[in-house]
Amino acid sequence: MSLASSNKSNPPPTPRNESQLAAVLEKAHALVNEQYRIWREELTPALAKEGIVYRERGQLTKEEREEFSEHFDREILPALTPLAIDPAHPFPVLTNKNLYLLVQIAGEKGEPNRTAVVPVPRILPRVLLLGKPGANVRFTFLSHIIKSFIGRLFPGLKVMGAWAFRISRNSDLYVEEDDEGNLIQAIEEEIHNLRKGAPVRLEISGDAPPELINWLLKALDLPAECTFQVDGPINLMRLGGLLDLLQRPELAYPSLTPALPEAVADSQQLYRRIAKGDILLHHPYESFMPVVDFLRQAAVDPDVVSIKLTLYRTSGDSPIVEALKDAARNGKQVTALIELRARFDELNNIAWARQLEEAGAHVVYGLVNYKTHCKACLVVRKEKGGLRRYAHLGTGNYNPRTAKVYTDFSLFTADPVLTEEVGLLFNVLTGNLSKPKFNHLLVAPFDLQRKMVEMINAETAAAKKGKPSGIFAKVNSLVDPLVIDALYRASQAGVPIDLVVRGICCLVPGVPGMSPTIRVRSVLGRFLEHSRIYRFVNGGSPLIYLGVLTGCSATSSVEWNACSL
Repeated sequence: MSLASSNKSNPPPTPRNESQLAAVLEKAHALVNEQYRIWREELTPALAKEGIVYRERGQLTKEEREEFSEHFDREILPALTPLAIDPAHPFPVLTNKNLYLLVQIAGEKGEPNRTAVVPVPRILPRVLLLGKPGANVRFTFLSHIIKSFIGRLFPGLKVMGAWAFRISRNSDLYVEEDDEGNLIQAIEEEIHNLRKGAPVRLEISGDAPPELINWLLKALDLPAECTFQVDGPINLMRLGGLLDLLQRPELAYPSLTPALPEAVADSQQLYRRIAKGDILLHHPYESFMPVVDFLRQAAVDPDVVSIKLTLYRTSGDSPIVEALKDAARNGKQVTALIELRARFDELNNIAWARQLEEAGAHVVYGLVNYKTHCKACLVVRKEKGGLRRYAHLGTGNYNPRTAKVYTDFSLFTADPVLTEEVGLLFNVLTGNLSKPKFNHLLVAPFDLQRKMVEMINAETAAAKKGKPSGIFAKVNSLVDPLVIDALYRASQAGVPIDLVVRGICCLVPGVPGMSPTIRVRSVLGRFLEHSRIYRFVNGGSPLIYLGVLTGCSATSSVEWNACSL
């Protein structure tokens, strides 16, 4: 497989989507403005009431500047490298989402002012405490401290000002899968090229001079409407570092101890319990450890013949991967399907793939031109009467860390009907079967979209006949045109439809004559709502499905939906 041609890294907008992009950009500006309004008018005052006071550069007292002077010279200055910009020093390549300072330096003897860029290494902490942690603390951001002492980077020169900024680049991977070649190598090379992806956004301090912003936009070849001038710290995500510094547990959520249901409490008896009946867990309210135990037990069980698993994302110290490696070393036949195109986890997954191959596992990368997004594991075990399959199907990734903050479902089953089809699913993924026949699992790109539309249409028909009808769905996003059109028709027939959509929703609810019976909500809270569940009233005999249908085109990736039998 070879890389896509270089011009694919930044495809130009077409006339058909320019207006849509403009509308999205306008909404993005409004959301960012609201984000910083909350920071200034709500969050900062709320912190101050708890004795946690935020200091900007201009608010630092003489004593506070003296307090940080030695710290700057010892812990920060050696890591900074000013980059002059002049005919001998061209504009540098700026890394995606890295923090920079744009510095203006007074020209000498009537010469024009000069500019420089100072990269701020990611390893430096962005939030700094003034004084010691306690009931009353002050904190500031690294950029304010650097700006306070920026003159030490330019001895003998007059610094007229410094402004924090960062750019976002196009981070999509463009890899051709039609040509022969090595997919891992192609993705590694494309990730390396991402630093050269087209800039799509400039975030810069709100007090930066307009002429410098225009100069920067020209250097980046970025239109003015892609500039976000913010009245506050660049990258508010870095506020997360404040939690570790404060040592104020009473201000954080109380820790949650996941329940461990009796059915899965004894890891040694886990397979025996699954053999007796299906087990459904709801994370993070119920522990994710039984999923880890499911694989750990399989790795050491002498009766286990093979393990198959799809891996989309996992944690850096993954016990899932370690269990698979142990199983391979113990002589089990281990097949791991690793999705190399998991967004922002491509390099991590390449590393897992190589480790598993070194341990003796078979590693495959799914179907050409499709992303494998299903979360499934199949264990084959020798028992009296022959081989028996055990399966785990989840709505979430095999990631113990995110399982503590994502809501997801886990289904353990030894049902021969379901596990046989899970086996077929793996054969499709590893053997590239083109026309599989599923009777209980709904699998894209083969039949998921069609079946979903059929079930929605069935609710429409039931409503027209006066029979019980209704649809409930909880998804990440809803953008599939065929599904949306079917939901509109169902609503026009009087079907009650409740949707919980966490992210993008292209369906417009509550429009008379089009979607009068549809209600859409987005649940945002302590946990990331990641579980997917679908319920169709089905004339009074409800059908309930769990799955990973994200709402993107149901033909764009390999997904599964397991019927709750």
